[in-house]
Amino acid sequence: MNVFLWVLQALLGAAFLGAGAMKASQPVEKLGKNMTWVHRYSPGTVRFIGAVEILGGLGLILPWATGIAPILTPLAAVGLAVIMLLAVVDHARAGEYPMIGVNVLLGALAVIIAIGRF
Repeated sequence: MNVFLWVLQALLGAAFLGAGAMKASQPVEKLGKNMTWVHRYSPGTVRFIGAVEILGGLGLILPWATGIAPILTPLAAVGLAVIMLLAVVDHARAGEYPMIGVNVLLGALAVIIAIGRF
């Protein structure tokens, strides 16, 4: 079970680090070509979401790997699951139904990590 959770943590952490870095560093106009939702929010909000995803991705891996405050790993997973829940609501309101599946999958993986590490 530990190996399974580590694999999930690594994959989900990498996914959120990559997505967060993209949102935090690229211009909103460029992001808007692939992510239609960014036009509904201010550039500052998009950057904030990116920064939170980066921190969540790091939180999935670093605390448990270093043994320093390992409780932060399941808390990061819960936080990322909440972000994915909010993304589902946002996409549903905008009628972007194909994106909901991705958010549900990422949120479910985060919940598995949270349950496994608590």
